[in-house]
Amino acid sequence: MNRPIPSRTVAPFPTTRLRRTRSSAALRDLVRENSLGVNDLIWPVFVVEGDDVEQEVASMPGVTRKSIDRLVEAAHEAADLGIPAICLFPYTDPALKSEACEEAWNPDNLSNRAIRAIKQAVPDIAIMTDIALDPYNANGHDGIVQDGEILNDETNVALVRMALAQAEAGADILGPSDMMDGRIGAIRSAIEGADHRNLTIMSYTAKYASAYYGPFRDAVGASGALKGDKKTYQMDPANTDEAMRLVERDLMEGADMIMVKPGLPYLDICRRVKTEFGVPTFAYQVSGEYAMQEAAAANGWLDGDKVMAESLMAFKRAGCDGILTYYAPRMAKMLSEA
Repeated sequence: MNRPIPSRTVAPFPTTRLRRTRSSAALRDLVRENSLGVNDLIWPVFVVEGDDVEQEVASMPGVTRKSIDRLVEAAHEAADLGIPAICLFPYTDPALKSEACEEAWNPDNLSNRAIRAIKQAVPDIAIMTDIALDPYNANGHDGIVQDGEILNDETNVALVRMALAQAEAGADILGPSDMMDGRIGAIRSAIEGADHRNLTIMSYTAKYASAYYGPFRDAVGASGALKGDKKTYQMDPANTDEAMRLVERDLMEGADMIMVKPGLPYLDICRRVKTEFGVPTFAYQVSGEYAMQEAAAANGWLDGDKVMAESLMAFKRAGCDGILTYYAPRMAKMLSEA
């Protein structure tokens, strides 16, 4: 529902000079409408097998895949900077990928071992997980594929098993990113039944079939495996009302927080979610957004730090309560220095 813009009466110039409150840093600070703090940041990180391993992701300058020991060090760094949460994404050995995706709910898979290691070493940082089958799927899809169709209900069974394994490993926030119908209700029922009553679900509710995900698929090793596209389950970029229907459904099924993905191209969706539902609303500044800004900064076309800060403030202005961003440590350092 589009709400009417309230009428405003502003006294004419020179009675009103809107530049008055911009005339000094102190006045600008006093009247600033939105603020960005370290508590607004969630850091997405990539984990890979091995010891003392750190691999560059070519399409995401400055981003690396880390082995669990290196990831524990990164979690310490995040906690020291005041970042409240990290989000784990695994780079799965291709030999472990299958059409049934069984590795997704293996209690000792890479993600679950990483959860346990971080929880033991840095117990106060919140760990968010990804619930989708694409890192484990021989077909590269978020769901189980049969005769070219991505199966909804059969995928939900697998996602529930995956969620329970992550819950047992010690996850704090489950992040279903698959976009299957009914998966939030199925996961909520399962974790309630397993006595994980306080486990939080941040649903990727409005996840669009976007061209901005390419570098992420490189980072988790899903690019080469993907057969076809994801348009039958991820949202059409042209739609907004559909996103509101999805938000309402996921909240009714037990989601605690709502995710919009990608971020900057969908700020209108962030604003509608916050305005119409008033629930904790998050956005993911995805790999393509990050890569574009970094490429422009590397060429000297933009000031990288200033563009980073401006882009993150845009999420707050749109109504987001937090942002998943690869810039989290860099932005946290800037905030502490300021």
